[in-house]
Amino acid sequence: MELIFTARSSWQEGTVYTELDTHRLRAEVNMIADKDKSEDPRQVQVTIENEGNQRWSGVIHIELGFDKHQPRFFLPAFIYGHNRGEAPQNVPNEFPRIRTGHPSRPSSPWWMVRSDRLSHPAALVYDTGRIVGLSASPYWLNNEHTGLKKPWYPGQKGNFLQYAGFTCSIEKGTVGYTLGYENAPLLFIKSRLVHERAPLAENVFELAAGEVVEFIMELYDYESSSPLGINSAIESIYKKYHEYPRRGSDIRKAVSDLSTAIRDYAWLPEDRHYSTFVYEDAESGSYRYNKIISISWTNGMTIAAPMLIAALRQNDEPMRQQALSCITNIIENAMNPESGLPYDAYQDGIWSIKGWWFDGMRTPGHSSYLVAQAMFYILKCYDYEYRILQNTHNEWLDYVKQVLIRLEHSKNADGEYPTILSEHTGAGLEYDAFSGAWCLAAKAYYSWLTNDSSDLEEMRRSERHYYTVYVKQMECYGAPLDADKAVDSEGILAYIKALRFLHALTGEETFLDHMKDAIKYEFSFKFCYNSPVQIPPLSTLKWSSSGGSVTSVANPHIHPMSSNLIDELLYYVKQRKDDYIHQRMKDTVAWGCQTYNRMDNEYDFGKKGWMSERFCHSQGLVTETYADGSPASTWFCLMPWASGSIIEGLVGDLWDDVNLTK
Repeated sequence: MELIFTARSSWQEGTVYTELDTHRLRAEVNMIADKDKSEDPRQVQVTIENEGNQRWSGVIHIELGFDKHQPRFFLPAFIYGHNRGEAPQNVPNEFPRIRTGHPSRPSSPWWMVRSDRLSHPAALVYDTGRIVGLSASPYWLNNEHTGLKKPWYPGQKGNFLQYAGFTCSIEKGTVGYTLGYENAPLLFIKSRLVHERAPLAENVFELAAGEVVEFIMELYDYESSSPLGINSAIESIYKKYHEYPRRGSDIRKAVSDLSTAIRDYAWLPEDRHYSTFVYEDAESGSYRYNKIISISWTNGMTIAAPMLIAALRQNDEPMRQQALSCITNIIENAMNPESGLPYDAYQDGIWSIKGWWFDGMRTPGHSSYLVAQAMFYILKCYDYEYRILQNTHNEWLDYVKQVLIRLEHSKNADGEYPTILSEHTGAGLEYDAFSGAWCLAAKAYYSWLTNDSSDLEEMRRSERHYYTVYVKQMECYGAPLDADKAVDSEGILAYIKALRFLHALTGEETFLDHMKDAIKYEFSFKFCYNSPVQIPPLSTLKWSSSGGSVTSVANPHIHPMSSNLIDELLYYVKQRKDDYIHQRMKDTVAWGCQTYNRMDNEYDFGKKGWMSERFCHSQGLVTETYADGSPASTWFCLMPWASGSIIEGLVGDLWDDVNLTK
C-alpha cells in the first residue's frame, strides 16, 4: 500500500499538485502496526519536513491508490458510491456527484473537501470485493506550551489551528488526506448556493524553514462481499476518535422543556395544528408564525405524536388535548375522496398536495413519504393511548387500514412502493426512491398491533427489495422531497422502524441482521467526535456534534431527525448485546439533551425549550446572520418538528428504562 505525496504552494500559478521535492519538502513513512484487518488496520507514522530555508505554505496531498475496476467511494456523510453521478443532474438542487471525464457542474471525477463535512475522518472505497481506504486526524492543534503543530486526538490539549481535508478520485483511483484543505472543484454551501474553487488563502498548511510535523494514518485493505463492509472500518474509526457529547439536561427535564415550549408557543388553535416556524421579536416580545402546515414530515403527525406521548408521560391534559385535536383534524378533514389518500398540506382553509416542497418535485401528486409517515404516527398514538390510558381509538385503526390498502395496491413488480401517487386515482406515478419505506413501516406496525400476519409474504418481498437495492449498496436516496434524490439519512429511519415490527411480529433473525446493517448505515451520517465549530452561537456554547446526524449529501448540516430512532436502537440492543450500537444510542440521547435552549436565549434566540432544525457544523448551510450581518451557525426560530424528534426518542421505551443510557 503505497502513499503518494504531492503539494500545491500558495504562491504557485495554477492548481496543479507536484512532487514534494519541487517544494523543498520531504516525506518519510514508517510502519507502526501491520495488522491489515478492518477492526485493526495498518498504522503508519508520516513525517514531513520543510528542507528549504524559507517558510512554506500550501496544501500537502497524501493519496492511497487501489486497483481500479468499479469503485464506489465512501466519505461518510459527504459521498456514497457516486453520489448519484449516474443519474440525470440537470435538477434545481445541486450536490457533489462523481462522474468520469471533465468536471461538469455539479459532477466531477475527483473531490477535495474540508474534513468537517465528513462525520468520520476517513476516505474509503469499495471495489470488486475489497475495501481500501485511509483515516487520519480531522484537524490540527497548536501545542499550548511549545507552539508546535500536532494532530488532534481525543483527550489532547491545545489550541485549534486548522482543519485537514479528505479527497477521492475515480480518475486516478485514489483516496486521500490533506494537510490544509481545498474545497474543490466546488464548495456547496447549500444546494442552490455553490462557490467555485477558491484561491489558497487561510486554509493553507504552513511549515517554517526546517520545521517537522508527524502524524499517524490508518490504512485499510480487506475483503468484503458488499459495500456494507465499510461499516467495519467506520466502527474502528469511531472507537479511535469518539468523544462524548457535552453534558445537557437529564431525559425528563429535556422532555419537559421541549414539550412545554411547543405547547405554549407553537399551537395554532384556529388551525388545529402547530406552526412550523415560530419567531420572536426581541424588542416587542411578540411572535410571528410561518405556518406551512402539512400532515407529516415538517409538521402534523411528527409533532402531534411525540407531543401526545409526552403529555401521557407527564400527565399534561392541555398538551394532550392539543395533540388529539391535531390528529382528529387530519383524520376528519384531510382525506382526498378521489385518491383515497389524505392530502399532504393545508393552507388558508384548503387541503391539497401543494406543500412548501411542491415546486421542487418532478411529478405532482401525493407523497408516500408524508402519507405513510402520518399513518405510522397515527398508529403510534393509538398504541400509547391504549398502553397508558387503555383508550381504544378504533376509528384511528380503521382510517389507517383503508389508507394502507390503497398504498398496497400501488406497489410495482419489485415490491417497491411509489414515492409519488396520483392525486386523482392513488396510482403510483414515480418510483426509484427510498421514501416508500414508510409504507412498509406503517404496514408492519399495523400488522403487529393487530396481530395480523396475512400480508407477511408481501412485506418480506418489499423488505428484501429495499435491502438489496438500497441498503446493501450503502446508498439510500429519495426520502426528503427537497433534495432531488440525493443520498440521505432520513429514509433509513423508516426502514429500521419497519424491521423492528417485522421482527417483533415474526421473531425471524434475518430482520435483526438487516436492522443491524441499516442502523450502521445511519451511523455513517452520525458524528463520532465534537467538531470544533468556528461560528457562533455553536462555537461559543461548545455545542457537541457527536451523536448528531447529517441529513443528506445535499443538505450539509446536522438536524435532529435521527433522534427519533432511539426506541429502535433500544429494541435492537435488548435483542442482541452490541456495545457499539449501545454506545452510539447513548451518544444520540445525550446529543438531544444538549442541543436546545436550556434557558432563555442560550442559543442567542428564543425562550427556554426552543430549538431549530439547523446546526451548521461546517461551512455548509451557513446562511443565517445576526443583526449586524455576521454569520450564525443555527436558525433563530422554534421548529416544533425538530423538538418533536428529540421528544419522540426520549418518551418511548427509554422513559421506563433510563439506566440503559448510563
